Amino acid sequence: MKKTFRYCAQRITRATVAIPVVMTALLLSPGLQAQEDGLPPGHYYLPESGSVIGKIQTVVANENDTLIDIGHQHKLGFEEMQRANPDLGMWYPGEGAEVVLPTRFILPPGPREGLVINLSELRLYYYPPAGQGERPIVETYPISVGRQGFETPLGTFKTTVKVKDPAWSPPESMRREAAARGEPAPSIVPPGPDNPLGRHAILLNIPSYLIHGTNRPAGVGMRVSRGCVRMLPEDIESLYERVPSGTQVTLINEPFKAGWEEDELFVQSYPLMGEKEGTVEPLIDALDVLAETLGDKQPPVDYALVRQAVEARSGRPIAVLRDPTPEPEPVFIYQEVDTDATVELLHRIDTVS
Repeated sequence: MKKTFRYCAQRITRATVAIPVVMTALLLSPGLQAQEDGLPPGHYYLPESGSVIGKIQTVVANENDTLIDIGHQHKLGFEEMQRANPDLGMWYPGEGAEVVLPTRFILPPGPREGLVINLSELRLYYYPPAGQGERPIVETYPISVGRQGFETPLGTFKTTVKVKDPAWSPPESMRREAAARGEPAPSIVPPGPDNPLGRHAILLNIPSYLIHGTNRPAGVGMRVSRGCVRMLPEDIESLYERVPSGTQVTLINEPFKAGWEEDELFVQSYPLMGEKEGTVEPLIDALDVLAETLGDKQPPVDYALVRQAVEARSGRPIAVLRDPTPEPEPVFIYQEVDTDATVELLHRIDTVS
């Protein structure tokens, strides 16, 4: 008798439930190149102090490249690639086009533990346990989250079981919508290329929601799901193999982040989700985040730059400290002079007058 679960406003059939396994090796997709520090794309050493990781990169597109493909190779999703390259076509940037890779991030607020998912950022962060003598790292991946009307919930949860090759049962609301279009939906979609859950799913201890793959990877990095967290097939497969059951999952919605890198303060702002659009509240929230980040420090913050970042929502980290006001040059009201030369000058002036 098959055991079924109801998740993501959908039902999945457990074809195979994996036993939790922790693997120290990183599973890399074919063709991915390591970064300069030797880590694969999307993996960064945690800074000893501060909270900024990565750097902005550029690559040159080949004839058959799409921005989506280039983004996926570097663990970037649709919307962030579009924001970073507004003048390039998503499907054909053109051979020789210089493509910006927005691979520089401020770590999300809160404990660096387990999985942290920032809905506004459309990004998941994983803090794997570090082995003895190993330097801690963070992995970050593009995701899709719930669209308007199917919002992904916020809060702290846990992973439960993991399911491989799940069958999918479309929810009743989806079947009604399909029937209204004259396209009746099947009662169950078996594992395979037509299954929207992909080949791997990680269940949470909250009904109707899970982290899973997709059969439409081009949409990763957009708000298109019915509440679940979607990942690229290769990314969810990697987490599936390594994230143990009981891992903490923290879902937040932080469109504005602030963090230090050495003595420089950066802010990073993303498009809003929800009813604050068009109000002054995003700026107020940003100032609250900034105040919490500064603590007792009182550096010379350029608040005009902070406001520009909040309004632009480019997703690119921006340095917001202004140069301290320079000390004025000293003005000497007395200095030694050549007395004889001064007397001679005054004599000449007197003679002329």
